[in-house]
Amino acid sequence: MRLSNSNEKEKFSNVWVLAELLSGKIQPVTFELIGAARSLADARKSQVWVVVMAHGIGDQAQGLIAYGADKVIVVDDARLYGFVDEIEARVMVRLIDKYKPEILLGAATARGRALIPRIAGMTNCGLTADCTGLDIDADSGDLLQTRPAFGGNIMATIRCSTHRPQMATVRPRVMKALEPDMSRTGEIIRENVEEADAAKIKRIIEVFHTDEATVNLGDARIIISGGRGVKGPEGFELLRKFAAKVGGAVGASRAAVDAGWIPYAHQVGQTGQTVQTKVYIACGISGQIQHLVGMQSCETIIAIDKNSDTPMMQIADIAVVGDLFEIIPEIIDNL
Repeated sequence: MRLSNSNEKEKFSNVWVLAELLSGKIQPVTFELIGAARSLADARKSQVWVVVMAHGIGDQAQGLIAYGADKVIVVDDARLYGFVDEIEARVMVRLIDKYKPEILLGAATARGRALIPRIAGMTNCGLTADCTGLDIDADSGDLLQTRPAFGGNIMATIRCSTHRPQMATVRPRVMKALEPDMSRTGEIIRENVEEADAAKIKRIIEVFHTDEATVNLGDARIIISGGRGVKGPEGFELLRKFAAKVGGAVGASRAAVDAGWIPYAHQVGQTGQTVQTKVYIACGISGQIQHLVGMQSCETIIAIDKNSDTPMMQIADIAVVGDLFEIIPEIIDNL
């Protein structure tokens, strides 16, 4: 909501995280967001609250306290089965009006991208999507939200001084979760879905996952990723053999996906998955900023390319100059 004057800021406090759930289970990105929220809240000497909306939550809320939450709002209702964004948005607007959080963080996932813009619109607040960095002005409480802009060619830091709560989404594996502390204590608050919240225009008939949805690059310790230099689907077959040898997964640049050489589920980068794997091997990827923001936090980056001057070769820990179609088969033969 828009603030009529700076004194109204004092009505808003605490950093909220909207928990990400899949098939009723809290997802790891929630713990990552709590880690980021903890840092922001500590700077403001405030608290971290987590909102969990689903059916059959059970005792999962207690685990959120161990990861850094001070309070957890639980909304457990059969009408929240699956994902009903109309109902969840109305519940969130009501909770925001009641408790007045200063900041709301959510995951930049399919669920978050459907729900949080709706909440932002209903509360007349701004939203910065797909943030790669979050900081805070400890005095004013303004959230400093960094994300790629102008096609990924620059990094912009955005602040919203005249509206509260401030809202931002962050991709999985961009932030780091804190180590759980099972001795932490906190408060669990039970809220209900009210009749005014429950009107909806759609009904969940069935929830199922496609084969592509099971490609989770974030769980891989090694990723073999291909770009335009792989030259086609046959090149990705070579990468799959390489990945099978080292127990890794296959990733791709947007150029390779757009060319139809490999499904979107393998895409790494600003419009794909963000990864923080131990080893990332980039094969024939030039390294546009849109791709780099999705993998630059990997522990070890190895690049294979004929051109030694590409951005990827420049940031790599190990840069191998040469023909990937000669180098990779030789590596495979020697494993």
